[in-house]
Amino acid sequence: MAKTLVAYFSATGTTKDVACRLARVADSDLFAIVPANPYTSADLDWRDKQSRSTLEAADPSCRPAITSRVEHIEDYDVIFLGFPIWWYVAPAIVNTFLESYDLTGKTIVLFATSGGSGMGKTASTLRASALGATIVDGGILNNASDTELKKFAARYL
Repeated sequence: MAKTLVAYFSATGTTKDVACRLARVADSDLFAIVPANPYTSADLDWRDKQSRSTLEAADPSCRPAITSRVEHIEDYDVIFLGFPIWWYVAPAIVNTFLESYDLTGKTIVLFATSGGSGMGKTASTLRASALGATIVDGGILNNASDTELKKFAARYL
């Protein structure tokens, strides 16, 4: 069986909850992608065109700093990568995470939480940040039960 990791970015705790449960049911290691500059509620105000998250989403070169690295990422075959959907894409910090490693030969399964939008072109957008990896658009996992999460993980393991 492949060694797996569940890595996630969560701004409000919603994605963290799903990631923790997914790691448990998939018997995977867990890693939190933590921003060096934490997001405030004002940063996440999607109605404010000058909020940090809105500005980051509009700037394809934005790469917010993260506080730590996965030890021995080379040991993982499959990485489940979770995040909230912001404006139909992954937050820029997900690109920072992907670009921090050589992920050649790895399978990266994307999962997200969302207040209403789908994954859009997230997988195709993230491929440039993980050259040599296979990126799979796993889908939105809002309100997924543990049984659903186990079936989700089993598709990729």
